[in-house]
Amino acid sequence: MNSEELKLNVEKALNEIRPFLQSDGGDINLLSIDDDKLVKVQLVGACTSCSVNQMTLKSGVEMTIKKYAPQIEKVINVEK
Repeated sequence: MNSEELKLNVEKALNEIRPFLQSDGGDINLLSIDDDKLVKVQLVGACTSCSVNQMTLKSGVEMTIKKYAPQIEKVINVEK
């Protein structure tokens, strides 16, 4: 899988989980994919102050991304 295909697959994963985040007043943005293994995202809206955002990141976002792009090892939230 080349870098463009990887990015498309990660975007597909984010589009799958985005409606759940938006229903709670939040959203997620893809910032970068480093070394084809580390995905950096930014949780926005209500997700930034949510007390369970790290659980959402690991259980929801990371799991969904790995379904589409199994080579991804880790997903992290970058606060701006």
